[in-house]
Amino acid sequence: MHYEDGTTAAPNSMIRTAILPLVLIVSLFFLWGMANNLNDILIKQFKKAFELSDFQAGLVQSAFYLGYFVFAIPAGMFMRRYSYKAAIILGLLLYAAGAFLFYPAAQLHTYNLFLLALFVIASGLAFLETTANPLVTVLGPAEGAARRLNLAQAFNPLGSITGILIGQHFIFSGVEHSATDLAAMSPAARQAFYVAESSAVQTPYLVIGSVVVLWALLIALTRFPATSGAAEPAAQRYGIIGRLLRKRRFVLAIVAQFFYVGAQVGIWSFLIRYIQDGLPGTPEKSAALYLTVSLVLFMVGRFVGTALLRYLPPARLLGIFALINLALCSIAVASPHTVGVYVLVASSFFMSVMFPTIFALGLEGLGDDERKLGSSLIVMAIIGGAILTALMGAVSDQAGIHWAMAVPALCFAVILWFALASASTSRPIAGRV
Repeated sequence: MHYEDGTTAAPNSMIRTAILPLVLIVSLFFLWGMANNLNDILIKQFKKAFELSDFQAGLVQSAFYLGYFVFAIPAGMFMRRYSYKAAIILGLLLYAAGAFLFYPAAQLHTYNLFLLALFVIASGLAFLETTANPLVTVLGPAEGAARRLNLAQAFNPLGSITGILIGQHFIFSGVEHSATDLAAMSPAARQAFYVAESSAVQTPYLVIGSVVVLWALLIALTRFPATSGAAEPAAQRYGIIGRLLRKRRFVLAIVAQFFYVGAQVGIWSFLIRYIQDGLPGTPEKSAALYLTVSLVLFMVGRFVGTALLRYLPPARLLGIFALINLALCSIAVASPHTVGVYVLVASSFFMSVMFPTIFALGLEGLGDDERKLGSSLIVMAIIGGAILTALMGAVSDQAGIHWAMAVPALCFAVILWFALASASTSRPIAGRV
């Protein structure tokens, strides 16, 4: 194994010398999972702190996933031009910068500055996600690559659960006023309440930013294998894009991924809102427990789904899970009370394998160069989390939060269509998100 400084590790020491880099990179899956699902808490918190409509609150996810969309391809280009390590350090510094921006945003009590901070965080995560997955496969013997990647991906839902717990215990105050209560307050008391709720995010995000800076420093001081490669000429890159866009399954995978991420982000973003609307009187902290259970089911579903992929073709399993979630979301629209809450929580189990299965089906049969660029294009499809979450907010404002769940129902119908169009006999694949 060759290192960036030109030295070489003996073959029998390869595993030992790769342990520290691997631990540091695996931790990134935890860090971006935490950031992603803290947004579900922020939507509820900002709605309370800024008197937002559901559409305005949904802009949390719009700002966040726009960062992914804008920086997915630049991240891949930066990685190829410099190195995996350089891209990860830059991603972590952007992540930390966005987290630190939460402090002045709260001091100024400015929602738009919070949205900017989330955009900066997401731009850093675009670098991390584009880089960490392939890097894990080269940090050790080639025959153990799939096992290492499975291990790394298992830390993503653990980070997601941690993000919800941080929000539940360190951001949510438990103080909730009705519109009547707020109207009865004096202007000064009402403003003090809004400022206090806005300021609740300062300490958690200062701590997160500090931990991320520490991780960037640790990675900077750690020797990594020399795995960087030269970027391909622009003309060659555009030629690859042209070939990819002529491949029907690949294009359909981008479409399906757009709708999948929109469904996942939308359901989790508005689950607390749905619960409090369907089960009046449920405290926000109690509602957050349902979200935690959803993420646990998501993690369990990942392992169960991965096991099922040993016996079922990926497209068939994807179709079965999409059909089930189409039914569950339809029930959530029709029965917006206890039954609706339970079926929305259960939908997380069946979402678990969707992202990686769509990803793998889209890249199946592509050459190495096509896979590298194709991966960036599919990552860009997560802009669905920005657009469809805002759409759900708009539907909720007009017709009620339960009708907003018709949007993910339609998303799962699109995924079902993709699964039927992608009938194949793919190998078992491992999950991520």
